[in-house]
Amino acid sequence: MSFEIDIARRIGERDITLSLSGGEGATVLVGRSGAGKTSVLNMIAGLLTPDRGRIVVAGETLFDAAAGIDVAPRRRRVGYVFQEARLFSHRRVRANLLYGAPEGADLDATAAMLGIAPLLDRWPRTLSGGEARRVAIGRALLSDPRFLLLDEPLSSLDRPRREDVMRAIERVRDEAGLPILMVTHDPEEAARIGTRIVEMR
Repeated sequence: MSFEIDIARRIGERDITLSLSGGEGATVLVGRSGAGKTSVLNMIAGLLTPDRGRIVVAGETLFDAAAGIDVAPRRRRVGYVFQEARLFSHRRVRANLLYGAPEGADLDATAAMLGIAPLLDRWPRTLSGGEARRVAIGRALLSDPRFLLLDEPLSSLDRPRREDVMRAIERVRDEAGLPILMVTHDPEEAARIGTRIVEMR
């Protein structure tokens, strides 16, 4: 599965543009804070509308300004992991993971891949930051996405938790067979996770 992205939008005094194509593996957008990395993810997810350009995934056009195509976010089948885990506090981990998952989703395999099987009966408030991020990644995977968007998934984590999440993302990259588009400001993270790196200025 491949994606082709060529988008632009003016936000305030800034022009945010991105042009890239890729397939399986992880494409990492690197840039300083304020470069527009999160805005790019929001445009791809359909939460923000580009001023111009196209977004094509697996040959299906999700957005084309010239042709008047703008597929609704819920129909884009994007697994989006935000900077905050955004878990439902009133649902245990198992229910969080299965929220929005289609019938037959393989919870056990996903939990094993991410190392979160022991957490299934826990409440979100009892999770560490790294555990919560891995659960958020699992929920995104179980939603049957075409591809994953990861917004600074390692931010604000201490070194041991950061390493846990980094290994989880590497397993998703290598085993799930989904294109990943991740943003970070950390070149070390980009070099370790990215199969291709795009710098946003």
